[in-house]
Amino acid sequence: MQTSAPDTHNDLRDALRALCAQFPPEYHRRERYPEEFVHALTREGWLAAMIPEEYGGSGLGLTEASVIMEEVNRSGGNAGHCHGQMYNMGTLLRHGSIEQKQKYLPGIASGALRLQSMAVTEPTTGTDTTKLKTTAIRKGDRYEINGQKVWISRIQHSDLMILLARTTPLAEVKRKSHGLSIFMVDLKEAIGNGMEIRPIDNMPGHETNEVFFDNLEIPAENLIGTEGHGFHHVLDGLNAERTLIAAECIGDGYWFVDKARSYAGERIVFDRPIGQNQGVQFPIAKAFVNVEAANLMRFEASKRFDAGADCGAQANMAKLLASEASWEAANACLQTHGGFGFAREYDVERKFREARLYQVAPISTNLILSYVGEHILGMPRSF
Repeated sequence: MQTSAPDTHNDLRDALRALCAQFPPEYHRRERYPEEFVHALTREGWLAAMIPEEYGGSGLGLTEASVIMEEVNRSGGNAGHCHGQMYNMGTLLRHGSIEQKQKYLPGIASGALRLQSMAVTEPTTGTDTTKLKTTAIRKGDRYEINGQKVWISRIQHSDLMILLARTTPLAEVKRKSHGLSIFMVDLKEAIGNGMEIRPIDNMPGHETNEVFFDNLEIPAENLIGTEGHGFHHVLDGLNAERTLIAAECIGDGYWFVDKARSYAGERIVFDRPIGQNQGVQFPIAKAFVNVEAANLMRFEASKRFDAGADCGAQANMAKLLASEASWEAANACLQTHGGFGFAREYDVERKFREARLYQVAPISTNLILSYVGEHILGMPRSF
């Protein structure tokens, strides 16, 4: 299947496809974390793409990183099991001290340390991050953490977690975005010593959890960046996250389109392939058009990010366009397969469940539209 998006990454794609081919569809159907697949990606250095060479990474840009995530999903896998390792380290890279970078980044690059998790979302505040209730109180050379987080993924397959907590009460700050701080949590030390995790069974099969903090103590040296500026430390990494998620959705979109058009050409009903019928052909073609458009916006966001330019609008629009395009492609693919689309052996139902997530996470389509309305179109703030 040819695409029209400009692409100079064929060597990278070929290498990814060769690795992914070692893990057939049967492997990804298993209802468990794909440890071997993640290990293979780590071993070959793919998840360290954006870590500078001085710390053992590849020193590549967001453009290349997005191609890696796209190819994982395009091959039939699910980058959601490991994408945290690629972008969570950005907070540490941009705001950590030299000592913190030297301590953690080489291990993250080699895979000896996994930084797969970031704890921001809470059950009662959701995307209203400035009102989160988890607190971090300084007590001598340590911080004491109390509170609760939810939808925190990959904890059971991670060594480290980035935590956002309030260090100054909301009532005592001039702006509600102030008084939040970022910490590095050593999960092996924390779990069972003031931190409890409870797995959440969920539709797409992600490993995700509720997290409870009850007087968890962490060293003061684990503070990343400046105390009270954690909200902004987190925000400046969201453009990379949203662009990478967009790339995963694009990979899904191409997977669905290719799966649908292949089946439509092979399935014979009334003595003709069903793909000959416009009622089958047009939804697949329309889905492909929209995936292609989202792909172009993904590359625009990546190009701006890599150039150090403002890319907030492009990253948000790429995520919205890609998530909607992949969902449209998922529906076209399922409809094309009819009853067989619900059979596990065709993998459509699995990818269908996975694709639906990105209408909601890591940011919902409505919040992106409100961002565009306010910050790009200059309309009044809607919330």
